[in-house]
Amino acid sequence: MTNNEIADHFSLLSKLMDIHGENSFKSKSYSITAYNIEKLPKEIVLMDDAELFGLKGIGDATGKKIREIQETGRLSLLDQLIAETPAGVMELLHIKGLGPKKIAQIWKEMGIESLGELEYACNENRLSTYKGFGAKSQESILQNIRYYEQNRGYHLWADVEETATYFIAQLSKQFPGNRFELAGDVRRHAETLEYIDILCDTGRETLNKWLLHIPDISMEGDEQLIVHIPNQPKIRFHFSDKDYYYQNLFLSTGSDDFLHAFKTQYSLPANAASEAEIFSANNLQYIVPERREGAAILEQAAAYDIGEVIQPGDIKAIIHSHSKWSDGQNSIEEMAKAAIDKGYEYLALSDHSEVAYYAQGLSPERIAAQHIEIDALNEKLKPFKIFKSIEADILGDGSLDYNPNILKTFDLVIASVHSNLKMSMEKAMSRVMAAIQNPFTTILGHPTGRLLLSREGYPLDHKAIIDACAAHKVVIEINAHPRRLDLDWRWITYAVEKGVLLSIDPDAHSVNGYKDVYYGVMAAQKGGLTAQNNLSSYTLAQFEAFLEGYRKKRGA
Repeated sequence: MTNNEIADHFSLLSKLMDIHGENSFKSKSYSITAYNIEKLPKEIVLMDDAELFGLKGIGDATGKKIREIQETGRLSLLDQLIAETPAGVMELLHIKGLGPKKIAQIWKEMGIESLGELEYACNENRLSTYKGFGAKSQESILQNIRYYEQNRGYHLWADVEETATYFIAQLSKQFPGNRFELAGDVRRHAETLEYIDILCDTGRETLNKWLLHIPDISMEGDEQLIVHIPNQPKIRFHFSDKDYYYQNLFLSTGSDDFLHAFKTQYSLPANAASEAEIFSANNLQYIVPERREGAAILEQAAAYDIGEVIQPGDIKAIIHSHSKWSDGQNSIEEMAKAAIDKGYEYLALSDHSEVAYYAQGLSPERIAAQHIEIDALNEKLKPFKIFKSIEADILGDGSLDYNPNILKTFDLVIASVHSNLKMSMEKAMSRVMAAIQNPFTTILGHPTGRLLLSREGYPLDHKAIIDACAAHKVVIEINAHPRRLDLDWRWITYAVEKGVLLSIDPDAHSVNGYKDVYYGVMAAQKGGLTAQNNLSSYTLAQFEAFLEGYRKKRGA
């Protein structure tokens, strides 16, 4: 083991001791030890005990720890601290600008235990309420998180799409006589992906010559060409003969499960003039790329009309948004006017409830004041309408964070879990089911609490949850934030079959958050959601009729 590798052990030990608030003198001494080891002119592996233990700043105790690292590759004291530290907190050490003391504050004061949770909190403007975290430091943390994630391997589809589209445009401009199209995960709108897949009918050598002009590029692969560009997802090129272009586009787009099922039951016509021809030749309806995930869609396409999937233009409203009254960045009027400018018919303002102290959740007195402001704005902005909503926390016992007298003052209630997310299946089910059964719950918000690439959601029996929502007429949210996309698209078909209404909601904490509606729609398309089954596609009149039915449900 090299001196630098040994030093890394002591450096990490020092940082973890600071994070855990242990003896600062010992922590600093281990940091100095790491520095001294890195500066040694001779590798420790070549030293006997007398020479090592006699080094200035090493001594007997430190020398024994060094030998432990050399002999076992581990340090027991460090292992103990690692075991006591959530893996996500350990990962925060990779973010530039976050030292141990700030990480300790983020973990122990804010309750944040992963990179994704930290990014989400920054986007919701939550860090700025804590000492030492201003707007500039919050933005700096966001930038450093993005840089780290770009180099980690997997990426959110939302972060990749623009790059992929731009790269296709550049290729098409450079090679006007050739075809370039997105394929694979990026074409199927996969929530997360490792590669940008591109099918092309240009020659490899011609493409190689152009790519080599891009600074810092590296390439690998035989049948496929994999291109590495700094701070970008890997780009994987698939090459095709012009005569078999659409056949290869089909094969490079579908998931492995989809293609296996297709090849088992159907055949690929030679020299197809389009992908649509491949489906029609097999007496199948055309299946859009984003739905080519498994065998089930082939069975559906053969048996009945799979319908037109929802489009961004089908969204009529912003349901689930936050303002400066809680942790949003814009006033209610600014949120409303931005919605009007984008052509939406109404806005459901859903600030956080009282228990969400970290997000300046609303007390009953502040709710009354907010409702007065909403009434005045509705007079000013008509026919546009702002509905009085709340994102009520689902507490540990499944109850909502207000008594019935407060809850009945809202037009609709979004019930969400925000705290104590580490639950067993039994606990999570009990908690969420109780909220679904509450007569004031209109929408179940981001059902599993997941943050893609960062945090798994708490475990739920999705079928039981969907069945309960069907029984109690509760809408299930498809949270459109690209790090959530929760409800998972894989459960959309079952929910629709059970008659459950879904709602694509941006969970917007600023007017810029409205753009996330697009990502929610793209995810919903994968599950075959139609506008008819989506609450945020209702017109204002339809939404008011829906709320009238909700009021009857709760006995108002």
